Amino acid sequence: MSTPDTWRKSSYSGGGDGNNCVEIATSATHVAVRDSKAPTGATLGFPVGAFTPFLETLKSPARR
Repeated sequence: MSTPDTWRKSSYSGGGDGNNCVEIATSATHVAVRDSKAPTGATLGFPVGAFTPFLETLKSPARR
């Protein structure tokens, strides 16, 4: 995936300045995730079909 141009900040960005979160960018085939505090740092990329299972795993009770 090439570097996306349009990033969206999570709606769960926390209080205050809202910098404690991730941002995502999507294309037709991939989803990219990055740390909003380090936007020029590394990104984590997923094929579209793998992103939802990744989120579901993060939300699972075993992860809390």
